This record gives sequence, C-alpha cells and structure tokens, in this order.
Amino acid sequence: MSYVGVGPSAVMRSVAFLTAGVLAVPALAGCSSEDPAGKPLAEQDIASAARAQVSDGGTLRWAVDSVPDTLNTFQSDADATTTRVAQAVLPSMYRMDETGRPVRDPDYLESAEVVETEPKQVVVYKLNQQAVWSDGREIGAADFAAQWRALSGKDSAYWTARNAGYDRIEKIERGAGDLEVKVTFSRPYADWKSLFTPLYPKSVTGTPDAFNDGARRKLKITAGPFALEKVDTEDDEIVLAQNPRWWGDPPKLDKIVLRAVPRDKRVSELVAGKLDLAEIDPDTAEQVALAAGPRDAGTGTPLMGPEGTPAAGSGGSPFQGPQGTSAARALRSWAIANGSDEEAADEEILAREKRREAREKFDRRQKALSGFEVRKSLEPAYTQLALNGADGPLADERVRRAVARALDREKLAEAVLKPLGLPAEPVGSHLALSGQAAYADGSGALGDQNAKEARALLADAGWVPGGPVKESEDGEKAAGAEKSEDGEDEKSEGGDEGTYIVGEDDKDTDDKNPDDKNTDGEEEGEKEAEEQDGEDEKGEGEEDERSSGKNTAQGGVPGAYAPKGTAAPAGSAVAPLAKDGKALTLSFVLPSGPGSDALRTVADRVSDMLEEIGIGTEITKVPDESYFKDHIASGEYDLALYSWPASAFPATDARPIYAKPVPAADGSLNVAQNYTRVGTDQVDQLFDQAVATLDQEKARDLLRKADSRIWAAAGSIPLYQRPQLMAARKNLANAGAFGFETPVHEDMGFLKKGAQGSRPSASPSS
Repeated sequence: MSYVGVGPSAVMRSVAFLTAGVLAVPALAGCSSEDPAGKPLAEQDIASAARAQVSDGGTLRWAVDSVPDTLNTFQSDADATTTRVAQAVLPSMYRMDETGRPVRDPDYLESAEVVETEPKQVVVYKLNQQAVWSDGREIGAADFAAQWRALSGKDSAYWTARNAGYDRIEKIERGAGDLEVKVTFSRPYADWKSLFTPLYPKSVTGTPDAFNDGARRKLKITAGPFALEKVDTEDDEIVLAQNPRWWGDPPKLDKIVLRAVPRDKRVSELVAGKLDLAEIDPDTAEQVALAAGPRDAGTGTPLMGPEGTPAAGSGGSPFQGPQGTSAARALRSWAIANGSDEEAADEEILAREKRREAREKFDRRQKALSGFEVRKSLEPAYTQLALNGADGPLADERVRRAVARALDREKLAEAVLKPLGLPAEPVGSHLALSGQAAYADGSGALGDQNAKEARALLADAGWVPGGPVKESEDGEKAAGAEKSEDGEDEKSEGGDEGTYIVGEDDKDTDDKNPDDKNTDGEEEGEKEAEEQDGEDEKGEGEEDERSSGKNTAQGGVPGAYAPKGTAAPAGSAVAPLAKDGKALTLSFVLPSGPGSDALRTVADRVSDMLEEIGIGTEITKVPDESYFKDHIASGEYDLALYSWPASAFPATDARPIYAKPVPAADGSLNVAQNYTRVGTDQVDQLFDQAVATLDQEKARDLLRKADSRIWAAAGSIPLYQRPQLMAARKNLANAGAFGFETPVHEDMGFLKKGAQGSRPSASPSS
C-alpha cells in the first residue's frame, strides 16, 4: 500500500527509560516455555504452485514505484526497486523465510558457521561449487574481501551509506580451498549473517570509482537466476532476462519487466492489460475484488441478486435492473423520450446515451479487471505514532506517556486492517514483528489504555483542565512545535483546507454547502460508474471524495477531522488542558497525497482519543515530497505517522532508530534515524551488548529488554503491521503478497492450463 514510510535503504544495515527506581521492566523471555515470538499474523498469499504446474516462458510485468537512481544497494539513494533488482540478479548468502528469519541460500552457500570465538570470532563460509559470475569466474574470497574494504568505513573515497558489521571485520582470507572464505572479526558480531547480502563482484567494489559510479545504471556482471538486460529511463522500466550461466533451477519466466507506475495510475494500467502484478491501495483492491466475483458459467454475465442488483462480489454494474435501470425508471425514461415535450425528450435521449456509454465503459473495465485477483498479507513493516520529544509539551516523558496511555491501539489496528479482512492485532514490539525471533510483546512496560491514569500523568506534569490561556500576537494557542515562518504547509493541497483543531467550532462556516444533497436510484448508480471509470483521467494530486480525508465512510466521529464549522459530538467535550497560559494542543502532521487515506483515518481516531483526556490536536496536511524531509527528519512536528521496515537483524538495524541523539561538532543534534529525538544511554548499552553477544538466546533477551525501555519512554508507539495488497493476474503463480519471505524469482511464472495455485485460507478477522 502507499503509506509514508522509511524505505529499506534507510534502515537495512545502515528510548528512553524512566528515572531509575520509578519503573520496573516486566519479566521477559525465559520465564515461560511458550515462545513469545509467536507466529506471523498472516500467511503469504502468492498462489504457490509446484514448478511442474508452471509453464515455461512468458514475461512478468511488475509495477514498481520508480526506476532507481542507483543499482548499488549500499548507496544513500538506493530504494526499494534497487533491492528488488539485487534480489533477482546478485548472490545472497542468507534470505528471509516466511517467518522473517534468515535462512541459508543453498544456491550460493553450502554452509556457514562460527568456528572460533576466542581469541576472536571467525566465520567460515563454504560456497556452492557451481556458483559463478555471469562472466564465468567463480564467486570467491576476492569478492568478499573487496566488498569488506569498500564498506569498512576506512576509505572515505567510497561513497557508502552504511558500514554496520563490515567495520567489525579484521581480515578476510581464502580458507582451506577455493570454495572457502574465512572471515575474522576484530570484535564479536552477532548479526554476521546480515553481511554479504547482496554480494557484488569485485569489479564493482574493488575501486572507489567503480563503486561510486560503476553500478548506478548498469550491472555488467551478475550471478542470479536473472541478469540485467537494460535500464530504460525513457520508458521508465528495468528489464531482467534469464541468466544463461545460472546453475540452479532454471527460471520459468523469460523476462521480468519492472515498470515504474504511480500508485494512482495502476488501476488504469491493469485495465489496459499493461501489468500482471502491482501493489495497490484498498479502493483499487475493492474494484478488483468486485470484478473478479462470480459470474454465470454459460453467459459470463455477473450473477444477479435481489431486485436486479449484482450479487455481492459478482463484478456487475452498479445500475439496477435490466440495462442498469429499474423497470419503473426505464418506463419513465421511455415515456419522456417519446413524449410530446420535444425539449425534455431531447434531453432524456441525450441522458440515456450518456448512461449507455457509461455502462459500456464500466462493463469493459470490469471485464478487464476480472482477469485479476487480490492477494493480501501483512507487509514486513509497521506503522507507528511518533512523538517528538525534542521540545514542547512532549519533551516531558509524562506527557508522552499520557498520550500513549490514551490510545486504544486495537481499535486503531481494526480501523485499517479489519475492512481488508486481515488480522487486526496491534504490534507489540519496536524491534520485530510477530513470528520473528526477537519478537515479544513489550507494551506492558508502558501499560494498557487508561484515560484516568493518562489524565493523572498530565496533572502531575502541570496540565490542568480549563486553565487560563493567553493568546500570542498571532492568535496561536497551541503549545506544540513551531511552524515555519512562511506558513507554506498551513493549507493542504486538494482537500480539508489545511488545519482543523478538533472540537473548535467557532470557525467560519461560509464554506459549507447547504444545498448538498445525496443522489439516489439511477443517478447514484450512474455516479458510481462514472467515478470508477473516470479515475483513469484524474490528474496527479487530485483526490475524489473517498480519499478526501473527511471522517465519514470509515466510521469516524463528526468533529474529529471534519470540514470547518462541524461541531464536536454532544457530550464528548472534555475541558481542554492548559499550563502557563498555553493550551495543550499538539501539531499533527500528515501527508496529503493519494494513498494516505489510512493514515488520515488513524489520525482522526487518535485525535478523538486524545480529546477524551483534554489534549487538542491541530492536523496539517503537507505534500508527500516534503513530508519526511521537511517535517519528520527536521523535527517540525509534535505527532506524526510513518513506518519502519522489520529487520531480521534488529541489534544492527534498529540501533540508529532508537539511539540517544548526540551533539555534533557544529553544535547541532545528530539524531541518526531517531526522528523522535528520544533516547537514553541504557537503551544504547543494551543494543551494544546484544550485537556483541554470540549466544542467540541471550542476544534476544537483551533486545527484548531494550524494547521494554523504548516502550516506557513513549517516543514512538507501534500501531499495526501494514497491509500488503497485490493485484495479480489469476494465472500467475508464486508471486503476490510475499509477506516476510524473499521472492524466489526462478519459480515465478504462469500456470499451465487447468493448474491452480494454492491460496491461504480466510483469516480469522475476514
């Protein structure tokens, strides 16, 4: 889905605890025989099929967000498409399984083990003897050594984005034979399995020039089931073709074409038959599911329900009765068209022609979409509520904890996941997701939702109900983070007219339209069809009513995030809190672009929950392109929603996200990736201990303790695992919503006639 999040390049390899004695961290793993990691909440949905059921040949057209600026995953401008290409064309020593845990990739690695721990850690890799680069050279120690030197951080001529793990290597040498690689570490490194995935040939990593520029737009030498054929910047696509030197199971597909298609244009590309696989938003998923519904076996027409309407999931027209109208309306239309009033007759004939054209267009669209199905799972990433603890009210940990204790995380998860038929369970860890080895629910360190205790925390921090409020010169009452001087983001683009403070109902109501009326019957059906048909012609940045952010269709409470002048519901008002003449109002920054509907829904619910304890929120929508850089990374927010990908190596990857910010040489604050600015020495120490502990069970316990302390600080509140919705051609096998697992590109393909892929059973919440 199109959620604002931090991409894999920002986190893959790349807080605080209360005053001692105030908070006791709950007991963690080791006290129960039951594994707290549990199982993944949702199965992957890829229409899995045996290779014998998959045809040889064909091209898979797969939508991606962009053609990347670089094909080097270790550079700062690498993105998700960079990773996708690397997974198909480069070696990986370890890949992720369906539970999000690293497993050896036997196509490249016969074995890897720690053979010594004293005086230093030594790992010996035994490579697959058939593994060769596309130029025929064996994969070996020279490639490992060149990548280590490039990423060690010792040579600043290499433009690298991260060196975690590689900076702990002391030397790399050839082992007992050509197929052995011996890696000696200067310091113990628990996450050694994260290294050399992907592995680039020494021709890319051997010199700074080759590393910096040689792999940005081309990869001449590869070693995966596919090779890079071309990067076409004019057509915005990357073409991968079979690698003739591949030694493993031969790819079923001839080619994979990664096409850059904006999220809001993907449904039109599906209809046009230009895509076979695409990640989609909930609105598009609903359209695909409707079109893919049951049809009459003989005629192919949608099965009809009562009163001439299409059966649920039948893919039929939204119009009622034969040809889309009820009998009564059809008779009335005929009477007008053939009546004595020539002007009315002409208008009715024109209207009937428009309806006929709309129906035909709708039917063509549905027929095209009927060849697809929605495959859904949960993405290996979670959405969090970030609380900026740098300054303002949220610099006080009591206020942060009060905000966290006001939230019903289960209801927030249900608001996003339940309508999609996915398990709606809140995430219990900052460092892993359910099913991963390091996962354990550490939210008990913060406590469950409790409005009474939240109010008590606020009172203890000096925020009292109904306190006097002094208006500043510009009339600002909020006590949150300051806005930029130019006020550029105060008005949102394309809807909701910028900011709205929950429950403030003394604003101008001139923009309300008292003449707005709902259409019904034939007109409503026509409107629905035209809305679906017209999506292809919408300009970028436009939003229809369903994505306007208004709190209506998704069950929100009027007054939470509504048009100016909408009153808060009766009986829900709580006296606002104030301190030192300032109201407790927090700035809540959200992205405004297409695909952010779910975030706005969650923000509405969060605002409602905070209002219950007397905290006001001022919601500001900003352009997607400036959301992260100008607001999250720069700290211009109090509350924000964004996502982090899950990692199989949290001791390495999560540390920069939760590490205590430190002053830089120029006097600024170096926050790394800790955009909440909340962290402590204790959390840092637990990460450092975990990454240096080779006993996996002890390392997991240390990580779980760190997570409990992160919960206690309430700098970020994990909410829900992100949904993953994929539109896939029905005969496409072994591709779709992959969940945790790394795709197996050589098994993807189109099913033979009569063959069927295996789909997961319905989830409990569906």
